[in-house]
Amino acid sequence: MQTRSAQEETELREALNERLEELREEHRRVVLEMETLQRERLADSAGDDQGDSGSKTIEHEQEITVANTIAEKVYQVERALDRLDVGDWGICERCGKPIPAARLAVFPSATQCVACKQLDERR
Repeated sequence: MQTRSAQEETELREALNERLEELREEHRRVVLEMETLQRERLADSAGDDQGDSGSKTIEHEQEITVANTIAEKVYQVERALDRLDVGDWGICERCGKPIPAARLAVFPSATQCVACKQLDERR
């Protein structure tokens, strides 16, 4: 099991909480913008041909994808905080080995080491 000092754990928790709040705010902003744009599209849809309707649908689907991607990142950070609480943050869920510090520095919500992640992506 990977050991961290109390200060390192505190700093990590603060960084994760800060990132979580940033992501939540970004998600709120994106959803609000999406709702506003959707209302505008609906109000301005009179006389739209199939091409206009299709373009608006594609734009809306892209906005939903962005919102869902941010929501997934929120989930990942929440999960990292949960793992930190139980003491298994930084341990690969697949092989049980410590995740390298460099990977965690770049991607603190990582749940797998690089080797295991690559194996999963090949499948």
